[in-house]
Amino acid sequence: MNVFRTSCCCLCLPIVALFSSCGKPFKDDNFTAYFGGEVVNPAAPYIVFSNDSGFCDTLKLDKNNRFFKKYDSLAPGLYTFKHEPEYQYVFFDKNDSLMVLINTQDFDNSITFSGRGDSKNNFLMDTYLSNEKDKDSMFTVFDYPVGKFMKSVEKSHKKNCKRYEDKKDEIEWSDEFDIVADAAVNLPYYSKKEIYPLIHKIRTGEDVMAKLPKNYYCFRESIDVNNPALSGYSPFVKYLSHRLGNMAAAKNPGLDADPEMALKTNISKMHIADTLIRNEKIKNTILNNIAFNYLLEDQNMGNNQKFLETYHKYSTDKSQKNEILKIGNAIRLLKPGNKLPAVDLVTADGQTVSSDQLITGKTVIFFWTEKAPTHLLESHKKTLAFLKNHQDYQFIAVNLDADTVQWQKLLGNYKFNGVVEVRAANFEDMRAKWAITKIHRTIILGQDGKIANAFTGLFDSRFEENLK
Repeated sequence: MNVFRTSCCCLCLPIVALFSSCGKPFKDDNFTAYFGGEVVNPAAPYIVFSNDSGFCDTLKLDKNNRFFKKYDSLAPGLYTFKHEPEYQYVFFDKNDSLMVLINTQDFDNSITFSGRGDSKNNFLMDTYLSNEKDKDSMFTVFDYPVGKFMKSVEKSHKKNCKRYEDKKDEIEWSDEFDIVADAAVNLPYYSKKEIYPLIHKIRTGEDVMAKLPKNYYCFRESIDVNNPALSGYSPFVKYLSHRLGNMAAAKNPGLDADPEMALKTNISKMHIADTLIRNEKIKNTILNNIAFNYLLEDQNMGNNQKFLETYHKYSTDKSQKNEILKIGNAIRLLKPGNKLPAVDLVTADGQTVSSDQLITGKTVIFFWTEKAPTHLLESHKKTLAFLKNHQDYQFIAVNLDADTVQWQKLLGNYKFNGVVEVRAANFEDMRAKWAITKIHRTIILGQDGKIANAFTGLFDSRFEENLK
């Protein structure tokens, strides 16, 4: 806490002169705005500032880890500021002058705004944190019968609504910001109602669809699914994805654990999205979200191709930046019998080598990150057990984090004898070539170094059958 107090005091000094002039009236055509701040414990030398309309700016940190920029014409609306790998939202009304304090060791909880427009953004941040805290307790709530579930989620929602009404009266924010504020308060609540029947059935085996009140989904009528002001806002995208998932599940009763049912359900989601959503940008965003989540989980080569055919039918996003196109292209190259595309890897002693140099025969490649410590330990334990029975294979563990020193330090805490430890020299290159969308992914190569199975997992019940 002392760090924050000291930083806040220092941060306020440069902007006294700026905000002392805020009493001067702005002309109607003046869209001047300021954005600055300080990053404590920075993980990168810059902040990426952008919105969903194509605007993007890189704000470099100075020697004191601060950034500051005047914009002569900044369009009012919702923006994101990203300090890899984290990001958050900031809303600019006309002529706002905002400073933000960030501590990367507790990114979301550390964020505070000051300056012209700070109150509404601190409200948005507090609402996000409240929803995140509430999310942690939801796992058991989804087990509740319908009546008890409704009482539980409505209790927390009423509290958020009361706070929203109080702050709206106090701050008197703009109609444009109210669209975002309303979404921040209501959409997480609506998302819970959308996913409750699905999660309840998965966790308890009980189908509660027939027990839901007749007006259970009446909130859907109040949501403008084509609102362009929310096209890049995460709660909006998540809500639409949950709603489509619920509607698709109702049309296709069954368990998504079955690959064929998962394919059918996700194709159904895209059909519904195409029917329900008219706004092209929002539709493409939702289709990309469906596609990314599907490809994250299902790596059946044949199913992927069928899924991508439907995706291409409905999506009009043909940009080079489209991650789904990149993943789809990579998947096509990862068929059994193909050569694994070469990427650069960093060895434990700091040497950069090509994956072609490291792979000399039968190989199992798995992935981990310090951000998932349980997976780190369990994947290595599983690998060491396989290694005892399959000594003709080499097992390569690929770390996906960016910090070499931290990776080497972390490895020093363990003894994973027999496992070849490397780090991705360029994660974006690896993700593009190997279609890495999740850490629970494992690649198996045969004697000739060619692909035997590029889409399996160490924890799959039949994984060992691949090691011939």
